[in-house]
Amino acid sequence: MHYRNFRTVVYIPALIAFEMTPEKLAEDYAFIEKYIGLDKVYLETHRDDIDVPEEQLRMIKSFLESKGVTVSGGITTVLPDIEGAVTGKRRLFNTVCYTDPVMRDKVRQMAEYAAGIFDEIILDDFYFTNCTCESCIRQKGGRDWVSFRKDLMRDVSENLIVGPAKAVNPNVKMIVKYPNWRESFHFTGYLPDEQKDIFDATYIGTETRSPRYADQHLPEYLSYSLVRYMENAWPGRNGGGWFDTYQCWSADRYLEQAYLTVFAKAKELMFFQWSDLVGNYFAGGAGIQLKKLDAIMEGTGDPTGIAAYIPHASSGENHLEMRLGMTGIPIEPMPEFPSDRKMILLTESSASDVDVVSRLKEFVEAGGDAVITSGCMMKLQNELKDAGLTEATVTGRKISVTRYQITDDRAGYLDDIGKITFPETVHGNNDSWSLLNGGDGDYHTPLILQSNFGKGRIFILSIPDNPSDIYRIPAPAVDVLKRVINPDGYASGRNFSVFTYDDGSMILYRYVKGDIRPEQVKLYTAKQAKCLRDLTTGEEIPVSTAYINRHWEKDVYTTADITLEPGVFRRFKWE
Repeated sequence: MHYRNFRTVVYIPALIAFEMTPEKLAEDYAFIEKYIGLDKVYLETHRDDIDVPEEQLRMIKSFLESKGVTVSGGITTVLPDIEGAVTGKRRLFNTVCYTDPVMRDKVRQMAEYAAGIFDEIILDDFYFTNCTCESCIRQKGGRDWVSFRKDLMRDVSENLIVGPAKAVNPNVKMIVKYPNWRESFHFTGYLPDEQKDIFDATYIGTETRSPRYADQHLPEYLSYSLVRYMENAWPGRNGGGWFDTYQCWSADRYLEQAYLTVFAKAKELMFFQWSDLVGNYFAGGAGIQLKKLDAIMEGTGDPTGIAAYIPHASSGENHLEMRLGMTGIPIEPMPEFPSDRKMILLTESSASDVDVVSRLKEFVEAGGDAVITSGCMMKLQNELKDAGLTEATVTGRKISVTRYQITDDRAGYLDDIGKITFPETVHGNNDSWSLLNGGDGDYHTPLILQSNFGKGRIFILSIPDNPSDIYRIPAPAVDVLKRVINPDGYASGRNFSVFTYDDGSMILYRYVKGDIRPEQVKLYTAKQAKCLRDLTTGEEIPVSTAYINRHWEKDVYTTADITLEPGVFRRFKWE
């Protein structure tokens, strides 16, 4: 391994492998090895209409192994209209119709062929179906598409992919790589909750590209969040994170994908793909930064953060937990209800769990605290009222907010702020209490509303109509939420993330977006600390004492001020 804390991996697609010459292979390898360092390659056997001949695969495999590179196989399950199959089906991206007998047989052959050459095989993230042909409609019957595709892809996984591969090579390790669109897995037949019992391991896409312009509008924090989600879904079996160069129009944007994948403690960094790296100045930047990443991760514990409950096969307020992560709130997304945590976050996606209200009631009554977003409230508010958890209502009306009031602070007013539209929440005065108000003119609505139940509390969090407006909320107003989520410590500032670990250290990173300039960030801890240590430089950052009003009392914090520069990651620890 070139690095102590992760392996560097490159994917070679079938077309590149098909056209590779020994001379080109040696030349390309020298470039990638020089700038990135090559630990492993996934060598693709099939994509579209290309099946790479075994002799060609073995030539590439033999050369790379002679250089000490581990070589595994790859398959992309996409097909054109092949001979014998029914033609004219409307299939996005040439994904397979898995009710067509000829296409099914071809997929089985792909798995068997690769298993005869490799002891480990990864499926690229086109392993889904969107076919709605007459055959699929007929076999679907009275089921909805989600249920039909779930059954269909379970069958495909067991009987066309894993079963045939292991029949050829009983020792083969089969990996399913999931894409970066978790909120839509269930619509196309991805089922990580069931496929974990079929496949040996998983992988996750961490490519976020340029969120402002990419059609998926994925927050940068996804590169961290999805690795953590899959690690919690398949403990110990998530192989790594996979990112690419596409729609990354700056080296910083490309490299941020790698940074956050490493911060999440992915075992492998997958650079897609071979020919996109060769001659690309992104590779030079990666070579410099990978060494720094490896050094900063040395000795870090397991990642921590507020448990965000995102059930399998769920959608709603998509990526919201990731946007909160970009305000400086550490997030740990989980597919199972996190009943063992002190504080949890429920979004509209959480409402996909039909038992979530009963789980929540038991959790809060026993002393747990829960932040519930306005989207989750809209889905569940009648059930929450029936359970006695809150009397508040999200009305469906909208409020233009230009001022904020931090109710625990007698001088906590923020006026003349750029307009943001929030949902209106009404509640019984003094039955629940607003910690943060937002309004315009002489009217306001609660933005963070506290209700008590049993030994615990529920905090209703209003989310702007445009989720990206979360980044525009003034930092002192966001700090109210941070103190709710973690009264033991937080960081105040804008356009940055905090990645916390159970060894007590934290990595802070300011994104290269928006106002590309340094940002003053103030760190708070409820612990008594003599200094904040910069673990990279060894610098002792002096501390002071701050008193923060919370629940009509003053909390005492030790604070330290740091300057974060865009694109620079730093690791700290209170001492």
